Amino acid sequence: MKQVLLIGLGRYGQNIAARLNEMGHQVMAVDKDEKRVNAILDIVTNAQIGDSTDREFLESLGVRNFDYVIIAIAGDFESSMITTVMVKELGAPNVISRASSEIQEQLLKNNGADVVIYPEKTVGIWTANRYVSEHVLDYFDLADGYSIYEISMPDSWVGKTLASMDIRSKYGINILAVRSGEHLNVTMDPNEKFVKSQSLLVLGKSENVHRCFKVRG
Repeated sequence: MKQVLLIGLGRYGQNIAARLNEMGHQVMAVDKDEKRVNAILDIVTNAQIGDSTDREFLESLGVRNFDYVIIAIAGDFESSMITTVMVKELGAPNVISRASSEIQEQLLKNNGADVVIYPEKTVGIWTANRYVSEHVLDYFDLADGYSIYEISMPDSWVGKTLASMDIRSKYGINILAVRSGEHLNVTMDPNEKFVKSQSLLVLGKSENVHRCFKVRG
């Protein structure tokens, strides 16, 4: 169980609060809008009405005692930046901030944010990979160009085995698992033949995955 300070309770922040609650984490939620605070009282551990750009108010929250501080302020980059800088100065160990442009993303990284989430960019990339690219059933971006893809079984792979194809050497990617319906097999027999109804969980750099499976985005 983690202790999370969540600042900003618009739709983005409310969804974060709901998910953290489902996961069993303890959440202190903060917003300067009383209606927003009241709306999430049932799904957080505690909530405060206050201005996160007020250093004295932030000090009263004891930000250094939280495992994570998530700054989910939307539509007011100045407040987001000030809050990010101050919570880091006050000893927050892990600061996660929201950006709505690449410039904001870089500024936040340079001023105290340990992680910057750019929701529009993330969702845009996911949508293109998931719904436009051929063969891609799901997609999760990691870091340094690596991603995990769920790929429908290529026709050219049906009847072949992992051992016979030497995928790692040829393309620099790893087959993590094979899905058959609801069953996920992570201890694959390299000599078992692939069937059309299966899908593959693949880890690798995006360009290598695209090259191997001829994914067109």
